[in-house]
Amino acid sequence: MKLSSKLKKWHLVIKIAPILLSIVVLKLLFHKFGAEFISLNALFTSLIGATTFLIGFLITGVISDYKESEKIPGDMASGLEALYDEAYILDKNHGNEVTRDFLVFYEKFLRSINDWFYRKEKTKGIIEKLHEMDDYFAKFESIIQPNFLTRMKNEQSNLRKLVIRVDNIRDLSFIESAYTIVESLAFFVVVGLLILKVEPFYEALFFTALVSFLMVYMIFLIRDLDNPFDYSKHGEGGTEVSIKPIHDLFERIALKKSNFS
Repeated sequence: MKLSSKLKKWHLVIKIAPILLSIVVLKLLFHKFGAEFISLNALFTSLIGATTFLIGFLITGVISDYKESEKIPGDMASGLEALYDEAYILDKNHGNEVTRDFLVFYEKFLRSINDWFYRKEKTKGIIEKLHEMDDYFAKFESIIQPNFLTRMKNEQSNLRKLVIRVDNIRDLSFIESAYTIVESLAFFVVVGLLILKVEPFYEALFFTALVSFLMVYMIFLIRDLDNPFDYSKHGEGGTEVSIKPIHDLFERIALKKSNFS
């Protein structure tokens, strides 16, 4: 179920709310039954500092990939539109059954690209459709100038690179061993906060909730940023990059068809 647009930015807070509530309840129980038996010391604050440092290291790594990912939908839309423009000009100047078939194929391919972003189409299927373009290009050789065909082949090659790049970003996580150590340290910090004795108790409860919130939120945020093309769960608007350029391309092509039909 998709969250409303106003709540999408809060989806991580909503997601981790049960975890934070559980931590607060556990802290109350630990206090009630006298299970707080360690005192605040330099070693514990060093543990919090080390965890914060590693979280910063992780988020720096995933942000660089995220910034690159933001460019991909725009680059892909640009390449797709350039491919359409070349095919459209070819159909206008040398219109025949082959050019018309390619325009029909192109529209189906564009819909497949949109479905692929939402994981309704497999990457293997998209690559196969890109290979199918070769059959059309082979037929175009007799009716098109070489430089026009070269541009179409270049756009095909660039699209293949972008598809493979998105597939790698979606399926490969950033340094799993780093996630393991950060999540382990965060777990021990939360456990330490639960058994930490600080007076008055309301201060202990407040800082337990605050520090736990920050660490759990940042770990979930990094996990989300690590896959900026995950539209299958709650759609765009969370931490996913926008594929608005692809949606806008549908509208521009529909407008071109209506103007020249």
